Amino acid sequence: MPDWIAPILNDLDPEKPVLIAGPTASGKSALALRIAEGSGGTVINADALQVFSDWRILTARPSVEDETRTPHALYGHIPGTQAYSVGDWLRDLPPHLTGPRPIIVGGTGLYFTALTEGLADIPPSPPGIRARADARIAAEGADALLAEIDPVTAARIDRDNPVRIQRAWEVQETTGTGLAQWQDRTGPPLLPLGEAQPIVLDAKRDWTAARATARFDTMLEQGVLDEARANRDGWHPALPSAKAIGAAELMAHLDGTLPLHALRERVAILTRQYAKRQRTWFRARMRNWQWFACA
Repeated sequence: MPDWIAPILNDLDPEKPVLIAGPTASGKSALALRIAEGSGGTVINADALQVFSDWRILTARPSVEDETRTPHALYGHIPGTQAYSVGDWLRDLPPHLTGPRPIIVGGTGLYFTALTEGLADIPPSPPGIRARADARIAAEGADALLAEIDPVTAARIDRDNPVRIQRAWEVQETTGTGLAQWQDRTGPPLLPLGEAQPIVLDAKRDWTAARATARFDTMLEQGVLDEARANRDGWHPALPSAKAIGAAELMAHLDGTLPLHALRERVAILTRQYAKRQRTWFRARMRNWQWFACA
């Protein structure tokens, strides 16, 4: 057991819900499994891409073996063709908050913020508007949508994240009201922060980068190329699950346009960029959580 895990395990109340956030490849899932096996509970997913059924290996979902060791919830329960928002996650979550002690783990900061601070009840985007947004993102890039978003929302969202830009544009186009205004009408949280044990794994950049590279090599050994082949029919970059890091690059490799060494390098770059965005969110929105250095 790594030295950094022991203080976390020793300080936990076995009756109180646990929240575990951290950048990709920081060891969140292993910690959640360790807590669940040691003192009981259900491991609940708070990762926006691990909800999809079509990319178990690529999104580093818990293995089938891990899922048999202790109860898991909200992993791989959504088809990769179906859009899934933070609002959908909040609607799916309540039944799992009333059973065995919830251990909610993931890297999607917005999920944790919505859980502990509340989320405005924003109407879903109609398929036609989502299709227009997808087409414009593909043809013009996210900046074209960003230019049309109201200034308050544009200043608040992650401007480097095309998914957040598209969501803000869709909300404004659907409702005529900016996302920021909707967020300011926030309802009560499902799980206030004071009723949980919130943990952020403070993983340093170089440490997680090395782990992420090693993890992708492990994914190759586990058959991620076969997983990509299984998803090849019907593949489209606009699919909700296509946002998984490395999905488009795997398809390019299968098409013969991206050599394996270039695939590995590209996934490493994308993973570092994603981890940087995660850290930025955690520092801005999770200052009141307990931070543990894991490297």
